[in-house]
Amino acid sequence: MSYATQSLTNRTALEELSVKTLPGVGEQVATRLARIGIATVFDLLLHLPIRYQDRTRAHCIADLRVGQEVVVEGTIMSVAFSHGKRRSLKVTLCDDSGGLLILRFFHFSSAQIHQFTRGNQLRCYGEARQGPYDLEMIHPECDFYPQFDPITTATTLTPVYPSTAGITQLIWRHLTKQALAVLISADDLLPEFIPPEQLTKLSLPTLVEAFCLLHYPPATIDIDALIKRHHPAFQRIVLEELLAKQLALQQLRTCRNHFSATALIGNGHLRKQLRAGLGFTLTAAQERVINELTCDLVQTQPMMRLLQGDVGSGKTIVAVLAALQAIEAGYQAALMAPTELLAEQHLSHLRRWLNPLGLQPISLSSRHKGAERRHILTRIRNENTAIIVGTHALFQEAVQFAALGLVIIDEQHRFGVQQRLLLRAKGEAHGRIPHQLIMTATPIPRSLAMVAYADLELSVIDELPTGRQPITTVAVPDQRRAEVIERVRAACAQGRQAYWVCTLIEESDVLQCQAAEVTAANLIGQLPELRIGFIHGRMKAIEREPVMSAFIAGELDLLVATTVIEVGVDVANASLIIIENPERLGLAQLHQLRGRVGRGHAASFCLLLYRPPLTAAAAERLNILRQECSGFQIADADLRLRGAGEVLGTRQAGMTIWRLVDPLRDAPLVPAARLLADWIIERHQELINPLMRRWLNQEEVHHFLTVA
Repeated sequence: MSYATQSLTNRTALEELSVKTLPGVGEQVATRLARIGIATVFDLLLHLPIRYQDRTRAHCIADLRVGQEVVVEGTIMSVAFSHGKRRSLKVTLCDDSGGLLILRFFHFSSAQIHQFTRGNQLRCYGEARQGPYDLEMIHPECDFYPQFDPITTATTLTPVYPSTAGITQLIWRHLTKQALAVLISADDLLPEFIPPEQLTKLSLPTLVEAFCLLHYPPATIDIDALIKRHHPAFQRIVLEELLAKQLALQQLRTCRNHFSATALIGNGHLRKQLRAGLGFTLTAAQERVINELTCDLVQTQPMMRLLQGDVGSGKTIVAVLAALQAIEAGYQAALMAPTELLAEQHLSHLRRWLNPLGLQPISLSSRHKGAERRHILTRIRNENTAIIVGTHALFQEAVQFAALGLVIIDEQHRFGVQQRLLLRAKGEAHGRIPHQLIMTATPIPRSLAMVAYADLELSVIDELPTGRQPITTVAVPDQRRAEVIERVRAACAQGRQAYWVCTLIEESDVLQCQAAEVTAANLIGQLPELRIGFIHGRMKAIEREPVMSAFIAGELDLLVATTVIEVGVDVANASLIIIENPERLGLAQLHQLRGRVGRGHAASFCLLLYRPPLTAAAAERLNILRQECSGFQIADADLRLRGAGEVLGTRQAGMTIWRLVDPLRDAPLVPAARLLADWIIERHQELINPLMRRWLNQEEVHHFLTVA
């Protein structure tokens, strides 16, 4: 029997074994564990310690220093009650070193008082603090033992786990010891999917060895490597998770290769006309990406390409040229945006560029109702050569395309895998699927892209249009609001336009943010000479469009808005943006908002109007934004600060991309995971599904296995 086959002929695996099977885990404990995503024994094993305590040896009381967390052993000299500000039980402990230590308890029972008897032997663990006279430990963990029968000293470090209400550290240790006991007694419950020779080659332990060491490491271990998660035991587990993700994404890539697409071979006449009327020259980076897309679209294998580009780098015009190639070939192109406002902005650009070519873009969103909606659906169903712009409405059941050749998805991180597949399925006909271009203005660090988008080809526009000037970013405390208002007045007096961005629509005492409506009213009163408009995400399109159109046309000087303008709004004359309460926003969102200015040739400014005092994390974000203009540098910083799940937008979508992997920290393991994935695909395909089921959540497994 082969290694791989042996791994799959076992009993119910730990990833399917409920925590309720462990002794002492009833409904109450199971419910508390479920709150933090622990439902199985495997989940419990993955709940790793955040730090460790060394209880393997006792320290002399005389040698203790403030701040040390240690074990001490001694004899109780005296027991007394203290009646200061708070009543407490004070136990004085001494040992052979001659030192004295006070153990202080603010909560105690009569049974505990009885245990603390003069002359009793005691071992306790806690943090040494400076008391009024001697060092003290507040509520240490205590063990009593007879004078001639000492307690066995711990042989491993003691884990400290991240916790939730109702689960103490003692309970965590009890649970993990039971989980490890199950694992050790029947290690076939957690099949080893990576063969011994591969582990030896990488100097990594087995999965069972790794879990045992991480939960209860020997005292001689490199603690720093454990805490920073660089230890081989941790890398062994991370490697398998990376492997599962690589296999899942390669399943998508393999699936795509099984499909065919229509070769979109156009004669170039529409693209030539568009270029002639642009009035500006495309950058070398744009031309490089256009060439990549052109080559992909003439193939019968479906294009799956991720287009990254900084704010204002010109991704939209590149996408439009790709759409025109589809139309020249007699097919439709669909452009899907995550919000109605962004879809409206795309529609505005498309009309400006395509109407002179005799093309009328079609728009579909949830606001289209009744006869108007039926008319639009008929056009989409019947017009072979058209560009359709819309939101999530594009993949609703009633939408049928005549001949969808290209799907363009903007701001990809706001859509899940399922939504992309649904839109692709709309164009599936006779075994052929449309080409896909996925765009993002939030650059994804290469380390993250290697892990998260192994199924996509990558294109990058890493150059801004000629003449663009860096945006000067300044952080200003709220106390200087009057100066900021005067700055707006001066900029508009020079013929420029400005944005004032608020983070909330309604007043919130908890978050202490000024409401956008109140801010707009105040600014109208303080700047009576300016033409001021106001929009937010809850406005209907029929209310929002006239305001946006007026601002784009230069008929408004100042636009007060919520973060609804984060993407898609392009007004070259806007040179000043004020962002209120920037401490509430992430780096990527702040960079996107800042990108609303700096689109013309005039010097542009971003004022971050914060409310002090700032937390250390918020101060770091604002400082990074002040120093960095490159979206790629900001993306790296954002990944370090927030984590990969937040950067990709997957936590909001309920997709747990990684359980233990950190793409920045674990990037060196990606090549090994790829090689292992190739080895499994070539020799042991029966391991693919079990690995995916072990590491991916149910939603992801459903997507990948269904597609494959």
